[in-house]
Amino acid sequence: MDLLQKKESKENAFTFIPTGENPPNGICPPEKKSPKICGTNYPLSIAFIVVNEFCERFSYYGMKAVLTLYFLYFLHWDENTSTSVYHAFSGLCYFTPVIGAYIADSWLGKYKTIIYLSIVYVIGHVIKSIGAIPTVGNQIGHVVLSMTGLSLIAFGTGGIKPCVAAFGGDQFEEEHAQERSTFFSVFYLSINAGSLISTFITPLLRGDVKCFGKDCYALAFGVPAILMVIALAVFIAGNSLYKKTPPQGNILLEVCKCISFAITNRIKNRSQEIPKREHWLDWATEKYSKQLITEVKMVTRVLFLFIPLPMFWALFDQQGSRWTLQATKMNTDFGGLVLQPDQMQFLNPLLILILIPVFDLGLYPLINLCKLNFTPIKKMATGMILAGLAFAAAAVVEVKIEENAMSDLVSKESHIQVLNLADSNIEVAILHHDLFRLSVEPFQDPDDYSKLILTDAQQSLPFRILYQGSSFTFNHTVQEKLLYSLIVYKAEGNLTSYLIKDMGAKPSEGKAAIRFINTLAQDVNITLGKEEFVKNYSASDYIMVERGRYNNVKCQTEAEEYILHLGLLDFGASYTVVITRNNSANLPKAWKIEDIPANNVHMAWQIPQYLLISAGEVMFSITGLSFSYSQAPVSMKSVLQAGWLLTVAFGNVIVLIVAQAAPMKQWAEFVLFAALLFVVCVIFSIMGCFYHSINPEELIDKDSKQDRPSSKNMIGLVEKEPKL
Repeated sequence: MDLLQKKESKENAFTFIPTGENPPNGICPPEKKSPKICGTNYPLSIAFIVVNEFCERFSYYGMKAVLTLYFLYFLHWDENTSTSVYHAFSGLCYFTPVIGAYIADSWLGKYKTIIYLSIVYVIGHVIKSIGAIPTVGNQIGHVVLSMTGLSLIAFGTGGIKPCVAAFGGDQFEEEHAQERSTFFSVFYLSINAGSLISTFITPLLRGDVKCFGKDCYALAFGVPAILMVIALAVFIAGNSLYKKTPPQGNILLEVCKCISFAITNRIKNRSQEIPKREHWLDWATEKYSKQLITEVKMVTRVLFLFIPLPMFWALFDQQGSRWTLQATKMNTDFGGLVLQPDQMQFLNPLLILILIPVFDLGLYPLINLCKLNFTPIKKMATGMILAGLAFAAAAVVEVKIEENAMSDLVSKESHIQVLNLADSNIEVAILHHDLFRLSVEPFQDPDDYSKLILTDAQQSLPFRILYQGSSFTFNHTVQEKLLYSLIVYKAEGNLTSYLIKDMGAKPSEGKAAIRFINTLAQDVNITLGKEEFVKNYSASDYIMVERGRYNNVKCQTEAEEYILHLGLLDFGASYTVVITRNNSANLPKAWKIEDIPANNVHMAWQIPQYLLISAGEVMFSITGLSFSYSQAPVSMKSVLQAGWLLTVAFGNVIVLIVAQAAPMKQWAEFVLFAALLFVVCVIFSIMGCFYHSINPEELIDKDSKQDRPSSKNMIGLVEKEPKL
């Protein structure tokens, strides 16, 4: 197989082949000669097909790259719901190719199917983009538009999936087989190019461009929509150059009918007097040809091996859901280059393009030199192991992330910290609670929150504060499951205090949260993105800001204007900034406290898991396709593609079920998926031990020499003429 031809995405790895290539008997349409490219044997029409495929793949992968975060931050769904809907959409995209193939082969033909379903595809993109505009409708309207758009996109992309590559192959004459092979290499390269570029660019459009004051999801979905419009326009532009073949029947439908008839016929003839047949499919000989039955036997052997495969795709497709959600809780600064959490998905197509030649030209020849029998089954099992190790690595990363996460508060429990804004040390005590044993110095960074056990959901507590030999008592009401800061300060010569609620969870979208406490004698206006008014000895609301350095923040009083230097406000951190005066210069200064620590696990730690799962894909997907192709005749390749795509669809269904039925800690879910895949790998390896490779053409020749079963041995059977 050509090197570039192996650089194929899993869903376009091979194409539905019609049941025949010859026109019906008695009809001999004139052969259409397509213009060639620069005097070569390459039809000019394939240029339009390749550009169409690049734009369509850019459209699909670009839209899908930002989909999970759209559900999470725009529609405000929780992580499990976002993951479930993402995989429901992905699964639907792999169920619909069967429908598209049936429409193309039995009704419209490939050309019209591509045109009509591309229009559906474009309409879906437009509706999806409109649904991402904040000013259009309410929350229910956004959800309805989004789900309608995604349903149309799934039908469109899935419907044209089996048609485009096959339609490109139809453009070549039979004598130009080498040119056709090169076309498929370029075709699949365009798929990976579209995937690579789009998964890098669209997250930038979402996160780095702001519209309506927020992340620009409308633009991130609108650009893929424009690319799909271009794809459709380019494809239509080549209309006069295409060689179009009429619908010639769907072999997948024939296979299903043959299997159904064999099962039904066997059930009807359960009598012990009827002689047994060598294979259960032999019960279809009354209606179907011996050659078709033989070919179906070969296909069912391979499809039986496909049964464990959905588990691999259940792990693989979580790159766009669970792994992206994991990246939102990490530090994404690569030495000044800040990546978006959903941009890490571009590593997979990039690594695929790198690893394919490494494996084909390096690893596999080395294994052959060592005289190791590295069969296709063993390669696929190794790919499963690598994917399982990728999820084990993801679980380790998740554990490190959760070490830095805020702990979940339980009933009748609250957390509290003390900020001493007075001019001397203080000691704080709460009646019947053993907290704050050490004295707190002025403007001392609190070490951590202290746990406060309550007797009820809401409780009034006496806080006793010892200051310069005097004792002061203040009553404050505390509610369960909340975080508080006790602010102690001296105003007009008297010590006083008040309790403020703190942020209880990390800021979303990798942003930083900041609030200001004003200890000056006058009110201040602080400009940080927008103007914030803070009264003296009071606290502002939290402001969400992008991660960055803020060293020129304007602070204005009635008489003066100052500049505050806040420094770095990091990913996922929450800060309290106390505005006070510098004792020496009597100028306002900022004292910054980190209430919630920043994301301290770098996103680079995701690279090993991406490397492992990409290597697993190369060994599993490409090897699996090549092996299954070698075990079935040419006429049955479309059936194998249907089976392969359905394994991807069912893999997404598995993720959907786990996300909804068994909510658990994220690291535990990663371990569960890794363990399940290891178990499935063992089962698949055992199944592979009992599988014996065959040469389909030799088996067909052998069976064709055998006579059809005599009707004398068919007791009680109704003889039917074969249906041609």
